[in-house]
Amino acid sequence: MSFTLSQPAHSELLVKKSRFIGCVQPVADRAAALAVVAALRNEHPAAAHVCWALMAGGQSAANDDGEPGGTAGRPMLEVLRHQQLEGVLATVVRYFGGIKLGAGGLVRAYTDAVAQACVGATLVPLVRQRLLQCTVPYALEGLVRREIAAVSGASITDVRHGDAVEFAFTLPEPDASAFIARLDDAAQGRAVWPQA
Repeated sequence: MSFTLSQPAHSELLVKKSRFIGCVQPVADRAAALAVVAALRNEHPAAAHVCWALMAGGQSAANDDGEPGGTAGRPMLEVLRHQQLEGVLATVVRYFGGIKLGAGGLVRAYTDAVAQACVGATLVPLVRQRLLQCTVPYALEGLVRREIAAVSGASITDVRHGDAVEFAFTLPEPDASAFIARLDDAAQGRAVWPQA
């Protein structure tokens, strides 16, 4: 099972006079992650490095930000994988203390900064969402809206009004089959599911 975080969690380490400020936080996608990294660079202009790792399905990535290749981003990403986190950004801001740590020391410091942040994090099970679409006559629009609102974690992503009302919405995968059956019953077969 995969997990995400309920809110950001932080850590701070001092290793041979270098300061490592770690954070793990939930993010929606790579664009959101890059915005967080840009904000950190603005917040810490004197920092030597702002390294990051992102676990977000097909958008996962790692960045060493000038540290020797493979000593920061990749080890941070491994911590996220080991914790089975998804939709999570790990960042570490490093203020150089004047003493070189070597490759092994850097890997340990970046790994520890993320691991300690994870210790303070509240993990929540990640429930896969399913995108559904259905078309109903105008008379059933209110019914569909009420049914979607009754499902915890469901949200409407688009509604189009044409000859009929077309809904696009997401809901937790485990609830999808029962929802379709319940709506079909309530709509007396007048709900059309293009790809259910």
